[in-house]
Amino acid sequence: MCSTGRVRWERQRAGEGEPILPGLDGLVRSVRSPEFDGVTFHEVHAKSVLNRVPDGSQVPFRWTVNPYRGCSHACTYCLEGGTPVLLADGRAKPIADLQVGEQILGTRGHGVARRLVPTEVLAHWTTVREAYRVTLDDGTTLVTGPDHRFLSARGWKYVTGSKLGAAQRPHLVEGTELVGGGKFVRTPDDTLGYRAGYLCGMLRSGGFATEKDAAARAVRYLPDFGSSVGFMSLPQKPDAHWARGLLAGLFDLAGAYRRGVLSIAHDETDVVDAMFAALDRFSFDYETVGHREYAGRRQARLTGGAGEVLRFLHLTDPAVAWKRSLDGTTIGSVRRVVTSVESLGLELPLFDITTGTGDFVADGMVSHNCFARNTHTYLDFDAGHDFDTQVVVKVNAPEVLAAQLKRPSWQREHVAMGTNTDPYQRAEGRYQLMPGIIRALADSGTPLSILSKGTVLTRDLPLLESVAKDVPVSLAVSIALLDRELQRRLEPGTPSPQARLDLVRKARAAGLPCSVLVAPVLPYLTDSVDALDALFTELADAGADSVSVIPLHLRPGAREWFASWLGRNHPALVPRYKRLYARGSYVDRAYRQQLGERVGPLLRRHGLAPKTGYNPRTAAEPEVPEPRVEAPPPAEQLRLL
Repeated sequence: MCSTGRVRWERQRAGEGEPILPGLDGLVRSVRSPEFDGVTFHEVHAKSVLNRVPDGSQVPFRWTVNPYRGCSHACTYCLEGGTPVLLADGRAKPIADLQVGEQILGTRGHGVARRLVPTEVLAHWTTVREAYRVTLDDGTTLVTGPDHRFLSARGWKYVTGSKLGAAQRPHLVEGTELVGGGKFVRTPDDTLGYRAGYLCGMLRSGGFATEKDAAARAVRYLPDFGSSVGFMSLPQKPDAHWARGLLAGLFDLAGAYRRGVLSIAHDETDVVDAMFAALDRFSFDYETVGHREYAGRRQARLTGGAGEVLRFLHLTDPAVAWKRSLDGTTIGSVRRVVTSVESLGLELPLFDITTGTGDFVADGMVSHNCFARNTHTYLDFDAGHDFDTQVVVKVNAPEVLAAQLKRPSWQREHVAMGTNTDPYQRAEGRYQLMPGIIRALADSGTPLSILSKGTVLTRDLPLLESVAKDVPVSLAVSIALLDRELQRRLEPGTPSPQARLDLVRKARAAGLPCSVLVAPVLPYLTDSVDALDALFTELADAGADSVSVIPLHLRPGAREWFASWLGRNHPALVPRYKRLYARGSYVDRAYRQQLGERVGPLLRRHGLAPKTGYNPRTAAEPEVPEPRVEAPPPAEQLRLL
């Protein structure tokens, strides 16, 4: 705030202190304010604001409206840096070593009916997150963050989640079938034995003239053998390196990969025998057939689908690029089963990328990337820090949305707001985009829902009450505690608990459904029976439909800030918090269970428990299990609920 007590907005046009950013088409101006420390708002004229949710997201809506792009509480989906990612040439590379602009393989298709297609790395970044190990039935282990998603036989699933409460989301459990060929094998070492095997397979299959890539490799290998041509002979007891090289050389000159089938054919009996022996050595599944035109020729065809093809390419590393192309390969029919998902109990540097297809193949498994962060790369921002500090405001959002909703193709499906960024963040008090957006949706007969932490939403309650007569409308609000003094010390500048309770009360008075997220619950500060009972009493009195309880989550950055605050204000609690959060960002599992046992009866007593077809305000309390309090989802996922 400036000395006058009002927010001072600094207008910066092109030529007035800040250049136009080339990625921001339609930029009107860039605005800074002392109220938003470190954040710049870029006002643009957007061409579209109605966004379709990607297929497979498994959220209860297909459409969103986001008048703002960029969010200081965005979710990150990450993998351990050594995780191999499938490249466009069929090889693999650690995710930490990928570069923006590099060609890799993603997928196209509907549901799990997927085919591999080339795509580009559009963004690449790292963060520090709590690490989980996902183990599959073939021995594949994937070290990842809790919010990463993999494609299962039933759609995209997060690594962790819950079946109940605010953490509810599709997630991996033991027995989940994941789509993909499974663990990538290590590429062969470039040993003298591998080189001898490669030259033998290649030169005994046709020589130099046929394939330029194979010829170039042979030219590099030949000087190792001087004037000797002993590599042309088949050894009596070849080692594994030589066997890998033989298969690579045979494939480059006498093999093919077409319509999902990898095959190698040869007409020399001793070479065919050596080929079969090499395939057997590495336990490949294959069938043998003759050739229709050449009676002496024998052919081996791999069976087992895309997984076996990938294993062959990685284990042998052939040179001919066009034969390695996996473009169009079906991958959706190959599955691997999850055998365990376990926390490693520590935080690790984890990496993520954004691709043109929205996914990639990580150690054989189809993996989702962070689509939200990539929207900033389209604007010539980076997908990491800029996503958090450079917020784009679509100042013409109401007009553009109204035009989109008038199209004959619009089917008036439910539109959820707050799914990516909070539409009622404080800047909405200045820009006032939501009233026009709400009117546009209502005028078109489109149902809508809003999830927000800000009481700026109060401004639009009369409008929402009015439009609710014509279309379904629902709301959700976050309230963590009642203690005003504690709230001032913890969340300075945020709306008071009473203001948020008033928002719930006013929403219910307007006849609007309104749920509440009690988040975060602070161990030993706001988690007592008395404190929770008092809060639930107020929530019930305000008319909240239901309540979800989420304990404190301490990510890097927030962890250091909170530790400093706790040391100043409650030093006696520091050792207890160290024990509770010794394993990472999530509070100890035993604490969550204890909190769930404490919360369950209170929620049912006040009629705030998840709806089960029974109304506790009008009937005796049934025998139901205590709800578990799960580790909290990130802010972006809370907005999806």
